[in-house]
Amino acid sequence: MRRRSLLILGIFLFILWNLFTYLLLASRQPDKDVDEHSQLLQLKFKDFSQQLQWQAEENKAILQILNEAKRELKERTSNEQRTTPPRVVKSFPFIPSPRLAVVVMACDRTSVNRNLDQLIKYRPSAEKFPIIVSQDCGHEPTANVIRSYLDRVSHIQHPVLSDIELPKKDEKFKGYYKIARHYKWALGQVFHNFNHSAAIIVEDDLDISPDFFEYFNATYSVLAADPTLWCVSAWNDNGKTNLISDEAELLYRTDFFPGLGWMLEKKIWLELEPKWPATFWDDWMRHPDQRHDRACIRPEIPRTSTFGRQGVSRGQYFDKHLKFIHHSTRHVPFSDLDLSYLIKDNYDMTFVRNVYGLPLVTSMELLTERGNGERNHAVRLEYNGKDSFRLLAKQFGLMDDFKAGVPRSGYKGIVSFMFNRQRVYLSPENWTSYETSLWS
Repeated sequence: MRRRSLLILGIFLFILWNLFTYLLLASRQPDKDVDEHSQLLQLKFKDFSQQLQWQAEENKAILQILNEAKRELKERTSNEQRTTPPRVVKSFPFIPSPRLAVVVMACDRTSVNRNLDQLIKYRPSAEKFPIIVSQDCGHEPTANVIRSYLDRVSHIQHPVLSDIELPKKDEKFKGYYKIARHYKWALGQVFHNFNHSAAIIVEDDLDISPDFFEYFNATYSVLAADPTLWCVSAWNDNGKTNLISDEAELLYRTDFFPGLGWMLEKKIWLELEPKWPATFWDDWMRHPDQRHDRACIRPEIPRTSTFGRQGVSRGQYFDKHLKFIHHSTRHVPFSDLDLSYLIKDNYDMTFVRNVYGLPLVTSMELLTERGNGERNHAVRLEYNGKDSFRLLAKQFGLMDDFKAGVPRSGYKGIVSFMFNRQRVYLSPENWTSYETSLWS
């Protein structure tokens, strides 16, 4: 703007000087030669003035085009930095994935065929991804369904079907005790008897995405290379359609153990097996004594969804949350992407820093669409303590509970979600560590 004003002023002064010179010459009584020379000079000045005017108008148009391009580039760069972490910062050694066993945890659902049909349909190789169905409960109709797949899967059955005696007050949790017992036996079989070095665990009531196997195959290399990671999950606890973007390739680190389609290495199982709990194994995994400040990888768009409303949890969370979470229907070639941004050194340097560099807004501004006219830009929404977090989570439809102080899908207390097509990071005012005594 300043350059344009100076240019216009210069042109104006130049024309004014030419006019003054002309008037001065015209006031004299020139002879014929001088008069002709003056007329010729006047024509040249007029032609030159017109050229300058045309050039000024052309420069003005060029300047406007450059300003438009600069603004578009700034917006595009801002979006790339604030929604998707940079891909290349610090490289890591590529570790090809071994055979990845797929362990299907089954009991008495004859609908296990729905899960098995999808696993068989989407797996690229039976050799690379052997399917092992581990069945508890001794339910014969379900066993018959599984046996019909024996040419494509392995079927193992938990040998211990005895009842578990519990105090009367805990009898309502008996199903959770049996599940924990089954998991310990099944994973022991996979890692010891079958001798697999890594496994993907799915429940028999999960639907999967077309790129389910591609996702785990590609992320295995990151998991194996980074000791601060201990699992990869296909699940996003806040994966409701209105809370996520369409960025199917976008992945995150999370301090919250998600489950519902997850991968671990044998070395982690050898660490967990001796102290495996009698019940509530998933919450036990979320305790600091097991997590040891390690994180999991999770997707923006889930690669699994559940159709199992009926089960030991009796539909807990299903009607309120789970039934609204849908898996991706796209196939993302994760093996062709640079996933080095998920390595802790890279991720903490970019993702966390970028989040705290975003404009800070209030929930009222978001809900009323005030104070944030540029909808393409990500923003930060701040909470201060558990009560503040729960209030904001409920306002925007997020899951509002904590496990050992960690909010679902959170990383360093930061929970990412979409609201009205805008990226929002719900983040603590000043995160230092989790309040591990907080369970809700």
